[in-house]
Order: sequence, then C-alpha cells, then structure tokens
Amino acid sequence: MTITIAVTGKSGSGKTTVTKALWRVIKEKNPQKSVLLFDNDLTSELAHSFGKDIRQTIYGIRSGKHEYKTGIPENMTKQEYIEWALEDILVSIDDTTDIIVSWLIGSKDCRCPITKQINDALVKLFKRYDYVIFDCEFDLKYLHQLVDTPINVTLVIARPNEASIHLAKRIEEYSEKYAAGEQLGVVLNKVSKQDTEPLLSMLHKYDLTTLGTIPRDDELKLNRISKNSKVVENAIEQLYFRLNIPQNEDLR
Repeated sequence: MTITIAVTGKSGSGKTTVTKALWRVIKEKNPQKSVLLFDNDLTSELAHSFGKDIRQTIYGIRSGKHEYKTGIPENMTKQEYIEWALEDILVSIDDTTDIIVSWLIGSKDCRCPITKQINDALVKLFKRYDYVIFDCEFDLKYLHQLVDTPINVTLVIARPNEASIHLAKRIEEYSEKYAAGEQLGVVLNKVSKQDTEPLLSMLHKYDLTTLGTIPRDDELKLNRISKNSKVVENAIEQLYFRLNIPQNEDLR
C-alpha cells in the first residue's frame, strides 16, 4: 500500500521546509521504506534544497524537449515510452528516496493522448513506493490537472495572520473534492507565543481544522536554500501521530 501526503499552501508559507522535515521524520520512523518526493512547485525549491538543479521534468517529456540520459529504446508503444521516460528523469536522493520534478503541467481539458498516458504512467510509478510526498504548487487542483491519485493526507500550510488563514480556507475549499474525504487540515507555520490568542479567534472565525502548529525558526534565514530546520522537524514529529498514516514500520 502506498501512502500519499500532499503539502499545499501559498508560496512563502513554508511548504518546502515542512515537506523536507516530514520526509526526515518518515525516514527516521521507517528507515527501510521507500519514498518518492514529487516536486509539483513551479520554483522547484524542493529539488534545490537537496542541491539538485533538475532540468529534466515531466513537462519536458510532454513537450518533447527532454534530453535523455541514454538512447531511446526501440520498438516501444507510446505508453511504454512515457513510463521509460519517467524512469529517465528520476533522481536518487539516497538508497530509499527518489525525487521527480513536474514543472509546468497540461490541462485535463486537453484531450491529447499524452495527458492520459502521463497520468497512467505516474499512477503506476507511485505504486512502487511506500510513501509519495507531494510539494504542491498551491492546492490539490493543480496536482489533479496532472495526475488522478488518491491523497491520504493533505496539509495546508499557513502563516499566523488573517490574510494567510483566509487563503488557507480557500485552499481547503478548493482541495476538498480532490482529497476525496481523506484527511485535510491546516498546519500553522512560523508561530510566535504572542500569536496564540489571536490565532484561536481567527481559526474559529474561518472554521478551520487545525492539525498543529510550528514555531518560528529564525535560524532558517541561514538555511534558505537547504530548508533544513530542526525546530520544524521536531514540530512535525509532534503532530505526526495525528496524521491518518501508519504510525510504525508495518505499512503492508
């Protein structure tokens, strides 16, 4: 069984930092399990945080602009070609983790065969991993334009101010139908002690389901590219038990 987790939210909310911390926590708790990191953000910050300047993307396959590492095998069907091409753009992070970058995506309104072929190839690819973690562009709608896959847990990352919480409510509403009844909740990021009382009022006002909070980590200014934060990682570990995913190594 593959566990899928999507991290959504406005640009600048801390999605990539949370995604990377979540990956570290999962790796610590399930060291033998395989993970696919899916960089669905147009900035490709998740790939950059690992020191990877990945230019070969799913968009490159769709547009025909991908430069392959090896020669293209002969006598493949179009579906086999798409599946082979996805393998070609996978980048290894460590022995159990790979990353793939989507970049621009096509619209589901496009009836060209490659739309369905990419969808089917991605669904098949996901099944090979124990976990797939999506660092999303904004909400689940953008991801859904690329691939139809059930999402077990969707985290909406928001900053502790009314504008961000208002937007989080909109993201929650946009994403609900794509979450298909699975767990969907808000994680408040960069929270200071003085934010507590105003936050409770705002969360009540917008009727948001909150899964947890993450304290502000001022040292992240020194790790803008790597996105590494022990403060964020510790906070993710604290809220991990609230997520509707296996809490031990027995995934299967």
